[in-house]
Amino acid sequence: MEKKKSSFAWGIILILFGALLLANQLVPGLKLLFDWPWIVMGVGAVFILLAIFTQTGGLAIPGCIVGGIGAILYYQNMTGNWETWAFAWSLIPGFVGVGIALATLISPKENPDGLSSSLILISISLILFFIFGGAKFFGVDSFILWPIVIIALGLFLLVKGILKK
Repeated sequence: MEKKKSSFAWGIILILFGALLLANQLVPGLKLLFDWPWIVMGVGAVFILLAIFTQTGGLAIPGCIVGGIGAILYYQNMTGNWETWAFAWSLIPGFVGVGIALATLISPKENPDGLSSSLILISISLILFFIFGGAKFFGVDSFILWPIVIIALGLFLLVKGILKK
């Protein structure tokens, strides 16, 4: 049965990929929309589709990482803001968190605590993103950000201590 699911998944993926390549050749304006970062995002999408069709949740994690990096590269390629990589790398733990959440939803028996750990990774990623430059990129002064991060960490520890009792 696993072999049949895998063959079915690969068949659908190849048909969709071939249709995309054919449309890219036949529709003139489509070449402007689909640039090289789409290949990176497509590889991530293949992993996620395989995870869904074969019920192998673990494949969603590399799919989210590769797809997320492809999305960053797409943004940078479209805007020319290559300097954003100085802090955009900090989103990668968040991509891992999203992948763990998807893996938990696809196959919950493999990792029953996946949703809580994914939320922690996503939170850490967002905090790192703003600390390493995302706040400045969006126009927020980092001197304001540090006290907010410290207060949020204190609230987290306080709530965690209350819930343990």
